[in-house]
Amino acid sequence: MLARRSTIALLLGAVIVAGCSEPADDRWYTEEQVQVGEAVFEAECAVCHGEQAQGAENWQQRDDDGYFPPPPLNGTAHAWHHPKDELRTFIRDGFNRMPGFGDRLDDNEIDAAIAWFQSHWSDDVYEAWLDYDERGESGHDAGADTQGDDPGVE
Repeated sequence: MLARRSTIALLLGAVIVAGCSEPADDRWYTEEQVQVGEAVFEAECAVCHGEQAQGAENWQQRDDDGYFPPPPLNGTAHAWHHPKDELRTFIRDGFNRMPGFGDRLDDNEIDAAIAWFQSHWSDDVYEAWLDYDERGESGHDAGADTQGDDPGVE
């Protein structure tokens, strides 16, 4: 645990030292954030969302308690229907069965994790997400076709 935290801290330090580097492919994040985000995601998120953010098997089917398993975050599910502030809130505070990570991750690490999984999104998915983000509303607010109340279900 300490080794993972040290690795994340070192990578986060590299982002801070890099300062205002160029965004990755005209996106809001930098390549350095993506690198830090990979370490954060691997340490904190991959156990549920998969090493490549592919989500749990059968993620679209409710479990016995009525919850959806962890969805893909790689652009193939519903994460792109949520503005960045909402994604931050889900990660910091938790949602449904997902625990909050606000006690383990700071805002820069949360943003880095978002940067990493968004780096897997196609340009079309990213552009669609920008519409939600610029309006500050989720796909649920905009009346998107969703299954249930779980973020992560298309």
